[in-house]
Amino acid sequence: MIAAEDTRTTRHLLKTYNISTPLTSYHEHNKRSRLPYLLECLKEKDVALVSEAGMPGLSDPGYELITAAIERSIPVVPVPGPSALTTALAVSGLSTNRFLYLGFLPARRRERQRLLRSVADEPYTIVAFEAPHRLISCLKDLEEAFGNRRLAVCRELTKLHEEVFRGSISEAIEHFTQPKGEFTLVIAGREPAQPEPDARVEKELKALHQQGVSAREAISRMSRATGIRRKKLYQLWLKIVGGAER
Repeated sequence: MIAAEDTRTTRHLLKTYNISTPLTSYHEHNKRSRLPYLLECLKEKDVALVSEAGMPGLSDPGYELITAAIERSIPVVPVPGPSALTTALAVSGLSTNRFLYLGFLPARRRERQRLLRSVADEPYTIVAFEAPHRLISCLKDLEEAFGNRRLAVCRELTKLHEEVFRGSISEAIEHFTQPKGEFTLVIAGREPAQPEPDARVEKELKALHQQGVSAREAISRMSRATGIRRKKLYQLWLKIVGGAER
């Protein structure tokens, strides 16, 4: 038996490969009522679970059937298919060492804003799904909660009209004027706060300047020693040099 999220699409696939296995529907709206029937089928034969365009059980139908089968000691064998989650991460250009997956964001704006604020300080890359008619509203909520961070907006992954936009949140708002298709958002995590130059750093830079050390060498030394960005150290160096000249 093949349990398909959309039997129309799956039927095209089966026809292409001359597969005549019986087909039944299993989707978000009938998953609970269809569950007893599929469990009964599993007593005597295998059931293949097929989602429309993703990985069953991952923001797609399948969780209830999988857990029910596990509870009955029925073997569950994964055959990994396309997943927007991992596909978007791989193509985003953002860190994939650790990530936080939010699934589909809440449809209600207040709930969505609350969720985004709760994860705004996480250092991990954040992945979420969003519908086209809510994309612009979602991006504006992201900008409000996260600031103008880097992100990748992935549309219709592995499909005919695939698109990957990389840039800032504000640039994405300008780019997607008429969103169409299914979207996966990959957002950079919050960067750790950078240390700021203090009186000690200024004193050491002054000493290096008085010793005749070049700006490049002095800034390089201090950046390695303190972790402070070179740009900030250079601004402080200019201030020191200007004061010495006066």
